[in-house]
Amino acid sequence: MSDIILCKLHIAIICACAYIKERTMVQLKKFQEQTARPLPIIVLADTSGSMSVEGKIEALNKGLKDMITSFASESRLRAEIQVSVITFGGSQSALNLPLTPAHQLQGFTPLVADGMTPLGDALSLASGMIEDKDCIPSRAYRPVIVLVSDGYPTDDWQAPFARLLNGERSSKATRFAMGIGADADVSMLSDFANDPEAPLFRAENARDIHRFFRAVTMSVSARSQSATPNQPTPLQITGGDDQDWEF
Repeated sequence: MSDIILCKLHIAIICACAYIKERTMVQLKKFQEQTARPLPIIVLADTSGSMSVEGKIEALNKGLKDMITSFASESRLRAEIQVSVITFGGSQSALNLPLTPAHQLQGFTPLVADGMTPLGDALSLASGMIEDKDCIPSRAYRPVIVLVSDGYPTDDWQAPFARLLNGERSSKATRFAMGIGADADVSMLSDFANDPEAPLFRAENARDIHRFFRAVTMSVSARSQSATPNQPTPLQITGGDDQDWEF
């Protein structure tokens, strides 16, 4: 067999292998997209004026940014982590980030602290999102709700709070809560949290806020990689200083 024929045969084999590899990757991606079920993470973030002092809003922004970046790199074989951020500051809440697959997020716009603490409005927004099957389909895993606040609600929050805790779908969510500083509504936040091993995390400074979000990230990531993503994973709050932490 001539060298020219051997060379052409070699090229044909290389092209065939490349085609097979490409097709395999395409099929694998389609399989992952079809089998992965949404795992919604809804963050209720206090952006009232009091969050602007002592580095709290900066630490909150860094915690959210690092969490989203970490989620974006997670495998989507079983669960696709989706993130939403609802802020409550000023006169009403706002859907700062609609529920979006973490791997599709290109960046995170920093939150700004100002005004009052309309928590009730944020709870209503979260409850409506979870109960809406067009927003969170029935095949989704049980959502995780993360509430972060440094003060007392300034609107009517009791009724929306009760609806969230007792809703047909929202009642099944895993709920984590962090109270920042001495002025946080510890009673309400304790009632919100339903993790028996970490009922309420108390943040005394900006570094504690980052530690809390790191623990939430680890808990959700463990769920997304487990064989039973519907089962909640307790928060594991690390002790000591985070050597790589800056803001």
